[in-house]
Amino acid sequence: MKRSRLHWALITGTAAAVGVGAALGMRALTELVDATLPDARVIASFNRPGTITLLSTNGKVIQKLGPATREKVKPGAMPPTVAEAFIAAEDRRFYQHDGVDGWGIARAIVTNVRQGSVREGASTITQQLARTVFLSQDRTITRKLKEAALAMKLERQLSKQQILEQYLNYVYLGSGAYGIADAAWIYFSKTPEQLTVPEAAMIAGLPPAPSIYSPLVNPDLAKEQRSIVLDRMAQAGFISTSEADRVRNSPLDLKPATPKYFNSSAPYFTTWIAQELPKFLTPEQLEVGGVKVRTSLNLDWQKKAQQVIRANAPFDTEGAMVSIDPGNGLVRVMVGGKDFSKSQFNRTILALRSPGSTFKLFPYAAAIDRGMKPETKVFDAKRCWNGYCPKNFGDKYYGNISLADALKNSLNTVAVQLQDIVGFEAVIDIANNFNIGTERPLGKYYPMAIGAYEQTILDMTAAYAGMTNRGVFFTPSPIEEIRGPKNELIWSRRLSDNRGKRAIDSDVADTMNWMLQRVVTGGTGIAAKLDDRQVAGKTGTSENTRDLWFIGSIPQLTTGVWFGYDDDRATKSTSGEAAWAWKQFMLQIKDEIPVRAFPDKPKTKRKVRLAVDPKTIAKPPKTKPEQKQNGNGEPDAAQPTVETDLPALTPIAHPARQTPYLWRNNTPDRNVDRQGRRWTRD
Repeated sequence: MKRSRLHWALITGTAAAVGVGAALGMRALTELVDATLPDARVIASFNRPGTITLLSTNGKVIQKLGPATREKVKPGAMPPTVAEAFIAAEDRRFYQHDGVDGWGIARAIVTNVRQGSVREGASTITQQLARTVFLSQDRTITRKLKEAALAMKLERQLSKQQILEQYLNYVYLGSGAYGIADAAWIYFSKTPEQLTVPEAAMIAGLPPAPSIYSPLVNPDLAKEQRSIVLDRMAQAGFISTSEADRVRNSPLDLKPATPKYFNSSAPYFTTWIAQELPKFLTPEQLEVGGVKVRTSLNLDWQKKAQQVIRANAPFDTEGAMVSIDPGNGLVRVMVGGKDFSKSQFNRTILALRSPGSTFKLFPYAAAIDRGMKPETKVFDAKRCWNGYCPKNFGDKYYGNISLADALKNSLNTVAVQLQDIVGFEAVIDIANNFNIGTERPLGKYYPMAIGAYEQTILDMTAAYAGMTNRGVFFTPSPIEEIRGPKNELIWSRRLSDNRGKRAIDSDVADTMNWMLQRVVTGGTGIAAKLDDRQVAGKTGTSENTRDLWFIGSIPQLTTGVWFGYDDDRATKSTSGEAAWAWKQFMLQIKDEIPVRAFPDKPKTKRKVRLAVDPKTIAKPPKTKPEQKQNGNGEPDAAQPTVETDLPALTPIAHPARQTPYLWRNNTPDRNVDRQGRRWTRD
């Protein structure tokens, strides 16, 4: 008896030891295998290759690019009807297996043999999730083994609810729908919780062949799949047989909709982003995807700006608007046209337009920089420079007038005279400091002072932003921050070395801002006046009213507005329209910006450095004999009619149109540009 008991004790002990050893060995093997597999917990941050999410400055989605799940169901919010439909259709033993369903595999084999074709799959929902997130779609034994191992690891690391929710957020459901929320919207214009039983069943029937079973492609096949799912839901007890029979032949009742965030909320801005992103990301980073770009755009302001441009563009002209934060160069608003669906041409960055009198910022700034003051008198009268004879609006001339009043009234003759007084180089240097004329060089001829060289709306607005920022210029930028697939920081404006550049001394900028305020309080820009805060700005109108501009600033924001026709027709309007539109925009957003004043007008004591005798600038020009003309109606080169000689000039090709400027007798044809149009009126 004792021997028998000892014998069984040894057997029991040995069995227990073997069992424990096997368990420990299996655990060690499992841990070893797990160590070679990805961490299942990263599924929550999964992104398909090539996906890019563009966010506004406050985190709102502007657009999602690539094969992205555009909207997810939040944890714990998955509707029971949707969950039941997918479990019945894809994995009826979902809550019983540990990632791989042996019974399901056997059942699928029997069913497919009986049917003589593949009618039922054996992959569990967990396996499908593992394949979607971590593996390719290759049909190989190696991939299937990895899929099974990953599925079991998912079951160990995540709850059943988490697995189901992640699967339903990522599964491809045809027609560009990634996840149940996208599918509900694309097929029925609904949210998941609004789906009926037949609608949920139809969507649940899509995973085996989403591109084929999509109701937008093959509605009859979609109905057949829906019937199969309804039968399985009845078999699983999720719905009654009578309910399945009742809805089996009901119409699909599709209400197709564009995927959310598929179209951009600010398309002109996001086309610019697409051009700028390769400057910050490598091709590999763009290909891998999962990138989130926090842009500079204020989405609420953008919508208001778009409405203002559409509502205030005179007649049937096009319009554009750009708003820039002067303190960092970030672009808060970009409207490149009235309607992106009709014209994708982004006029803010692509259209080269005559800036008109907005260009006067540079000759006046050069004059202040070279020692002149707002009170300095010049003599305003009809006169010609090397055959170029500009006219003031209304052909009105003021005689002795201060620089401040001349800018307030936008006198063309004074702007050209200042260019003559300080020299071409001084004006060009100032403009170049604000990035005007660096890509498209400015030539040394007199119409430059009043807008002869075409510029983009973005570049001109950025130049005024630099002046608003007390002379510190920032290159305009649409990006604040970029993060990678794991939320790692790839690039940040705050951490970059872009601190702006000193374009002009602060006392010169402060003086200019003081003079530009007078343009708004009592000059050509009065339509932009705000009652509760200071505004500094300038109007601009090219000859024959082809371009209507206003660029205005409060200390924290500079906004440029432009109206005109793409084919350069006359608008038959005035730059007051642009100033008025600027005001309509600012009235809607100004309460979000604290009231702040510009610096007071400084007392400048700068060394006078002029190209002419300072004593002569306030005197009337010398009387000249009438200019004789030759037989072609051109100025006779033998007649000396100029007061300041210009160096010989050569033709310059326009960078965009490649059309040569018009030149006669080696000088610019009077008042005429390369398109044959005459230059600015204000």
